[in-house]
Amino acid sequence: MSSSRKTIELFYDVISPYSWLAFEVLCRYRNVWNIDLKFKPAYLSGIIYSSGNNPPGMNPSKLLYMVSELTLLSQYFGVPMFRPSNISVKDSLNAMRFVTAVAERGREGDTLERLSVELWKRKFHVHQDITQPASLTEAGLKAGLSANQVDEFLTLSNSQLIKDKLKSVTQEAVEKKCFGLPFFVCHMNGKAEVFFGSDKFELMAYFIGEKWMGPYPNKPTSTM
Repeated sequence: MSSSRKTIELFYDVISPYSWLAFEVLCRYRNVWNIDLKFKPAYLSGIIYSSGNNPPGMNPSKLLYMVSELTLLSQYFGVPMFRPSNISVKDSLNAMRFVTAVAERGREGDTLERLSVELWKRKFHVHQDITQPASLTEAGLKAGLSANQVDEFLTLSNSQLIKDKLKSVTQEAVEKKCFGLPFFVCHMNGKAEVFFGSDKFELMAYFIGEKWMGPYPNKPTSTM
């Protein structure tokens, strides 16, 4: 195993259930792989539009496959998601501006992680709104923010600073040839490699000189 420090940048949007899987797995592997994990909140709709891609929901066959696949992936990765009745990639703009505001004010640690997960839970577990200020407030409070902090970040999320920041990170992903989320940039020994999708962990591990041990890296191996 290499002793050099490794960095993985995760571009994600809370409207993407596959991003939730990637987020949870990389958080589990952060210490196991000894990586610097950098969260990059982005806007999936902007990525899809700029890259010339189409939302998966526009293809009926792909949508039916996603329903079945996400059910199995939820069980395999231990992430409690249930697909809502509709997935519109445009539904996340306010939420991702809110997330970006939290990240911009130096709360990239546990608070950003908890907030992102709370928003994913609202959308894909309990099927609640993530577009309205009241919904974002509830998610922020559950993530451990105070009422004053939530108000501060909601106000900040409507500022030009945050709008430009989210747009900049989204454009950064597009310039790295991103066409969907989750999207990863892995840095190792001065080299960078990009990966797309929540099924690339084994290949990412190979690139950074680590081992993929399944969805639960700290789970004891059975001796039977």
